[in-house]
Amino acid sequence: MTAQNVIETPFSPLAGPATAAPGPRAGIPDDRELLRAAVELTRDLTTARAAIYWPDMLVSAALGYGGVAGAILFTHPPAAILCAVVGVLGLYRAMLFIHELTHIHRDALPGFRFGWNLLVGIPLLTPSFMYEGVHTLHHARTRYGTVEDPEYLPLALMKPWTLPLFVVTALLLPVALLIRSAVLVPLGTVVPPLRRLVWARISALSINPAFRRRPPEGEFARMVFWQELGASIWAITLIASVFAFGLRPLLIALVIASGAALLNQIRTLVAHLWENEGETMTVTAQYLDSVNVPPPALLAPLWAPVGLRYHALHHLLPSMPYHSLAEAHRRLSAHIGGRDTYAKASYPGLFPLVARLARSTMGGR
Repeated sequence: MTAQNVIETPFSPLAGPATAAPGPRAGIPDDRELLRAAVELTRDLTTARAAIYWPDMLVSAALGYGGVAGAILFTHPPAAILCAVVGVLGLYRAMLFIHELTHIHRDALPGFRFGWNLLVGIPLLTPSFMYEGVHTLHHARTRYGTVEDPEYLPLALMKPWTLPLFVVTALLLPVALLIRSAVLVPLGTVVPPLRRLVWARISALSINPAFRRRPPEGEFARMVFWQELGASIWAITLIASVFAFGLRPLLIALVIASGAALLNQIRTLVAHLWENEGETMTVTAQYLDSVNVPPPALLAPLWAPVGLRYHALHHLLPSMPYHSLAEAHRRLSAHIGGRDTYAKASYPGLFPLVARLARSTMGGR
């Protein structure tokens, strides 16, 4: 669920793109050499290592919650602001493990899904069901960049004002999640039409307003029930805490959560080039519409943590654990060289990517 669902898109009858021309990558054929090399050179890197996942997630969560506590308890502004920054970065990194949960085999890291939901997903009101079964559609060969892709908007072809709106609306996400879990989900248990609406429209971490989620079934439906129950109890507890501790602690926590959501939205803004207007794309075309920000970009681990600085490579190897992506990138770069398809998805940093996207919305590439 994202607040940017108010943005009109070429996927909606309400508005058209800034230009009617299709994206420039839809007709790119697959680079068979690249696809073969990506698989063959990385066969030994596919095991998710619990000794990396667990400490990384736990330390990130501890820093995040410690930052929130410090921002609430410290009255000296510089100390409180420093704690808030630590809180934003820690919670942001911990939250992004939801991306890993959608790709790793459910038996690869025993207990990790439960532990992450208990410590991060439910406290942040974004349990893993909000991404599981959704993000994999983004990687589907025939869905990427189309109206059926929940995580794609042709932002490069849209109006210039959509970019700041896309970013700023992320600030509303924590409040929206609080209302969803504390009010809408409980009401939905007694009002079936509302329950169906909440599930279809505001139960997925998606950015495509045309996306409608199908009802959960089987074991997944049972998981959704327990995760929704936990999130609703926690959301109601947060609201009730105002009567015991006043409004200030909750407001500070929401501001920090909004900061993490804003940072994630900025990362999302540059995760792709967003140049496809609904056509089916080859795997290579999807790769070239995605972004790597490899070293020496120094700040990338902060705004694109948990391996997301290698987002284009991730689209070639979706099941590759985040801790293996740097080595996979090194091997592919050394084997293929810097003048072919693989190198074309690498960019120097955040600001050049934002500038490129802004130019695209104004008619230039």
